[in-house]
Amino acid sequence: MIDRASSADLTNLVIGIGPVPMQVGAVLILENDKPFDLAAAREVIGRRVSRVVRLRQRLLRTPPGCGRPIWMYDPAFDIGRHVRAVICPPPADEDAVLTVVAALVTEPLPLRSPLWSATFVTGLAGRRTALVLVMHHVLADGIGGLAVLANLVDGPTASPAVPLASEATLPSPLRLAADAWIARLRALRHSIGHLRRLRSGLAELGSPRTLHAPPSSLNQPTGPRRHLAVVRADLTAVHHLARRQGASVNDVVLTAVTGALRTLLHQRGERAEEFVVSVPVSARVAASAAHLGNQVGAMAVLLPATGAPLQRLRRIAAITRARKATNRGSSAAVLGPLFRALSAAGVLGWFMNHQRMVSTYVTNLRGPSDPLTFNGSAIREIIPVSSAHGNVTVTFTVLSYTGTLVITIVADRDRCPDLPVLTDALQAEIDALYLMQASSSEDRPVDGQPDELAIGPALGARPPAAAK
Repeated sequence: MIDRASSADLTNLVIGIGPVPMQVGAVLILENDKPFDLAAAREVIGRRVSRVVRLRQRLLRTPPGCGRPIWMYDPAFDIGRHVRAVICPPPADEDAVLTVVAALVTEPLPLRSPLWSATFVTGLAGRRTALVLVMHHVLADGIGGLAVLANLVDGPTASPAVPLASEATLPSPLRLAADAWIARLRALRHSIGHLRRLRSGLAELGSPRTLHAPPSSLNQPTGPRRHLAVVRADLTAVHHLARRQGASVNDVVLTAVTGALRTLLHQRGERAEEFVVSVPVSARVAASAAHLGNQVGAMAVLLPATGAPLQRLRRIAAITRARKATNRGSSAAVLGPLFRALSAAGVLGWFMNHQRMVSTYVTNLRGPSDPLTFNGSAIREIIPVSSAHGNVTVTFTVLSYTGTLVITIVADRDRCPDLPVLTDALQAEIDALYLMQASSSEDRPVDGQPDELAIGPALGARPPAAAK
């Protein structure tokens, strides 16, 4: 079979323009009981990448008229080129680690090789090491990233080792062209279904009013530099708060994010009463290492930023409940052709730097509830990392792991030099929700709404179970 990039994969290729590549990552904080050994780490990862075909493949473009790019085994694959180690600069604290992570995630992966890297950051306090995994978004979406990571950590896995294929060169142009035309005919046969998906996608994407972010300094063309900050919350407390208010965990996150952004803009002398937040939505709840790629759409929601925290939480819960579509991720059928058409016309970069549809992105993934290990070392924390593109200067990536909700703020270093203000404001919003819930006797009845996490392009750990 000819393994081609999907239309959603192509979208992630074309929007990866500008000063920062379309790459995502995860930081695994390892607690070592023995000195770090790079050779041993390479040997472990080298064995485990055999479970994930994509980690040994590169994406090759085809001749004109021969269809989409195809995935082929890299005949020059060398684990040493993908796994390396660096020493964390002093004082080797969390800020220093996050500075290294920001540089690694924004360093372009070579397109002539498999599009991933694993970097061990050594020299941390307490005999800890950070394992920074970086993947190009064309390799997998957030759920796919979970499947990849599940095959790299210790423990049983459902993915057996896959032997290398002997063929590592492009098929003949005739074979490629024939395969491309067969795919086009199949698409034509399913055109009615595509039209239905377009209608559903427009509904998921939002109305013209929803896709109109209020003007603010959050929307400015971004540069090549990023800086990161992390806020943590107790997942059990957040879950309890959400259920008592008839909301979801993601609604709690959105409430805290909008309140924090309001505080940030107030400090800048700007007034903000609402924001348009783009929430990535996956068409699937699980993935295997054999079926990666991208199946993600976007749901844009116009959310309030004023009022008491619990009142805002209830309002936001009602808004997201009304917007959740039955055909999840269908907006990709709208966004993909739009972005590819803009790219073909040579105006996609201008569009991304001048769009006024969304204020920020909030990506949320459900990670594993049980502790994981890598090569015998306990994984104490997993920090998800995405990237800000176009004129969206601040984004939020969320992952739950062993009872902790980790929120990573990714900001343009030049456009958002006041990141500490936003970080403190986000923590204060979460604390305020806790305190108001503890002092309030008013609970909303739970109406059966699932405590569902929005799933988008971030990395985590094992494939999650379906949302309850």
